[in-house]
Amino acid sequence: MPTRSATAHTRLTTPRQRAAWLLLALAVLTVLLTALGASVGSTGFDSVLRLADDPMAARIVWDIRLPRSLGAWLAGALLGLSGAVAQGLFRNPLAEPFLLGSASGASLGVASALALFGVAPATAWLAKLGLTGAAFVGAVVAVLLTLQLARGVQHTLRLLLAGVIVGVVLGAIKDLITLASPDIIAAMQGFNLGSAGFIGWASCVLMLLAWCVCMAGAWVFSRALDGLSLGESTAASLGLPLVPMRVALVAVLALSTGTAVAQTGLIAFVGLAAPHLVRSMVKVTHAWLVLLASLMGGVLLLGADVLARWVIAPQELPVGVLTAVLGGGYLLWLMHRRTGQGGVL
Repeated sequence: MPTRSATAHTRLTTPRQRAAWLLLALAVLTVLLTALGASVGSTGFDSVLRLADDPMAARIVWDIRLPRSLGAWLAGALLGLSGAVAQGLFRNPLAEPFLLGSASGASLGVASALALFGVAPATAWLAKLGLTGAAFVGAVVAVLLTLQLARGVQHTLRLLLAGVIVGVVLGAIKDLITLASPDIIAAMQGFNLGSAGFIGWASCVLMLLAWCVCMAGAWVFSRALDGLSLGESTAASLGLPLVPMRVALVAVLALSTGTAVAQTGLIAFVGLAAPHLVRSMVKVTHAWLVLLASLMGGVLLLGADVLARWVIAPQELPVGVLTAVLGGGYLLWLMHRRTGQGGVL
């Protein structure tokens, strides 16, 4: 009887079942945090309590808080997904979504738009394109420069070094533009600190479409990530077409990161910490990892956004600062624990 009990228990705790339970837990947390996010704001819970009787309260909840909460989750999901792809692509658990220079490119795009058209532009073209469009274009251009400098995606180390170089150079150009136009410093600071406060329903739809495309691409090419985790020679011996798969994964990484950064600004540690949290709970292949890391990233950023609005209400903290503090603290703890056990990240 004890043997049968132990066998039954083992069957109930297989990696796939643990992954399914984690998926369910993250889905429940998403629903709860979204409801909480729609209830928390500068007016506290008053708008929710007066939702049925006050048209202004209903507008605050449905047109401001709810899209902000869903947008924060979607941006975090995109960053968590891109973090899992980056760590698998570069075979480095410390890889993060901004390695290809997309963050510096997005910052340069925003700085250029602000310097050219002013902090409060009146031109119809910029009003239509917006700073989010400038940030996305900058992120894509940065990734294309990285690919050009690395001469493709054949060599992972060259791609990584090219991303670092492009990020440093574009960051320096952005600093020069900021120094030449000091009136944009405050706006650039808001972008660099990150915020979900300007996300509306249109942004949510855009990020949802990008998430569906990127998740489908990452899932289709998850076998390549599994092969790369064993080494490039092993992956090649398995008959995997590494070059086209790398191209597709870099496209997923660029699209997911660029879309998130364009909507929320620079938010640190979500893409780095989300895959680590998932791997600390379950041991799964990349087909599961990219999905779970994406959901974990959404929960992390949504939770951080709710805290940012709640801690010093009616004012709020920059969510990027909060994720940096919490994510950095978690990674320091993880590094200390692994070092004490004689392991590495």
